Amino acid sequence: MPQGRPAEVVVFDVNETLSDMSPMAQRFADVGADPGLAQTWFAALLRDGFGLAAAGANEKFATLAQEGLRVLFAGADLDRATDTAIHHVMDGFGSLDVHPDVVDGVRRLAESGLRLVTLTNGAAAVADGLLHRAGVREAFEQLLTVEDAALWKPAAAPYEYAARQCRVDVGAMLLVAVHPWDIDGAARVGLQTAWVNRTGGTYPAYYNTPDRTVTGIDDLAMQLT
Repeated sequence: MPQGRPAEVVVFDVNETLSDMSPMAQRFADVGADPGLAQTWFAALLRDGFGLAAAGANEKFATLAQEGLRVLFAGADLDRATDTAIHHVMDGFGSLDVHPDVVDGVRRLAESGLRLVTLTNGAAAVADGLLHRAGVREAFEQLLTVEDAALWKPAAAPYEYAARQCRVDVGAMLLVAVHPWDIDGAARVGLQTAWVNRTGGTYPAYYNTPDRTVTGIDDLAMQLT
């Protein structure tokens, strides 16, 4: 277990870290597309967001998601009009649930006195709906988004923005994410980090090593409380 300054604020990534995005594959199947394209689409969406951030641009997640679908569906044999298919897939974000380990873990962290916030490359409204459906929205004091910062994560600006919003030093924050690129970006700014490894995967050696590796949010709560 890492030693050092205890975290005051736990900062959660949202997409895939809190939300279970596996049902998005069915959204693709519903419109006549290969369900395996869901992962291809999301990876391309992140790539394009990172590429724009590297160029100094900050585009909304929804814009990239919709246009990414338009590109992916071009020439595809869908069972409905392209715009209708895009709308159906995008609507899937509004019905996602959290992973099974999230609710108990979040409640235990909040009850311990830790401050909880989110920091997403997506929209705050999506995080709000997700947490309301899970019954844990009240555990979070703020739902932060890169739409209000200068750039997408893993650029430094969003993590620094979160620290300003929470009125703490970056070193008092613990970033929790399933994405190694998010862990690395936060570590480079000075945040503490916890990598959520639900699948037993291998962490890439070229990224900064996480301070903690946990199997879920409930496991994180057990380690911190």
